[in-house]
Amino acid sequence: MGRLPRFGYVLLGELATTRLFYTLHRAIYRLSGGRIFSRSVGCPVVLLTTTGRKSGEPRIAPIFGFREGKSIVVVPSNAGKKYYPSWYLNLRANPQAEVQLGQEIWQVRAREATSEERGRLWPFLASQYSGYQVYRERTDRHIPVIILEAV
Repeated sequence: MGRLPRFGYVLLGELATTRLFYTLHRAIYRLSGGRIFSRSVGCPVVLLTTTGRKSGEPRIAPIFGFREGKSIVVVPSNAGKKYYPSWYLNLRANPQAEVQLGQEIWQVRAREATSEERGRLWPFLASQYSGYQVYRERTDRHIPVIILEAV
């Protein structure tokens, strides 16, 4: 995908983080066995199932996920909004989760990338989806890099 103007990434991010989009995206992804909606704007999409930190119920979020060896790397950018996405807060409360990439499903444990890992991964992530850089400039909060390691 070519680069969008800054407002294009903001608009795309705002749309992609709505409840309606999440609901439709995860339903079609699951019903198709990961064959439909497993990519968006040229990036791989995973379904991340976390445990709700308040409800204790499973919560499924379609997010960009990039393979790094046997792990998946995700970024809780939330389109540069001033608050973290719920899935990230859920992972902080309980790092055990499930991830689906296409038709593959496995159990993972989440951890924040070390500063060295982040320094190595951020340029790659921003090259895959330029919106991450726009979102980082749009917010004052720290945007972490999360590594989902297979267990």
